[in-house]
Amino acid sequence: MTPTVIAGKPAETEYASYYGRYVALVADPDIVAALDHQLKSTRTLLDTISEEKAGHRYEPGKWSIKQLVGHIADTERIFAHRALRFARNDRTELPGFDENAYAANANFGDLPLSSVVEEYATVRQASIVLFKHLEKDAWNRRGIANKNEVSVRAIAFLIAGHELHHIGILKTRYL
Repeated sequence: MTPTVIAGKPAETEYASYYGRYVALVADPDIVAALDHQLKSTRTLLDTISEEKAGHRYEPGKWSIKQLVGHIADTERIFAHRALRFARNDRTELPGFDENAYAANANFGDLPLSSVVEEYATVRQASIVLFKHLEKDAWNRRGIANKNEVSVRAIAFLIAGHELHHIGILKTRYL
């Protein structure tokens, strides 16, 4: 089997400045290992949350814990799709998405927390396998998503950083 390529942290020129806050949260330059570690640590944290607590919103109008986890999974799906397209040298410009519209039209709040966590874990495992098997050149390929140029490497770090951002919110505002 071909060993995983360690992509290294992306340069600031590989993503829109807005996303720098997510990339900065990821310390490990081995993004595949970071994603795998994150899967384990996030599942461990989520396993401590009761079903009753999973419906909690830290203030009116904010997502519940289940909706927050669903948002992480939905965003990762979209980002991984972008990474796949660009890694395969598909230069089609991809649209953005409205995270609030996605949340409003998802049923994460109606599902048991265990189902939402299973969905998150399945999405993450698929992302890990995608990135684990990328060839060296694919990491540097770029495309346009949400009107911004982004590299495949940066997308992998955005996935991890986006989750770290929301897990931080989960720990400080929900728990």
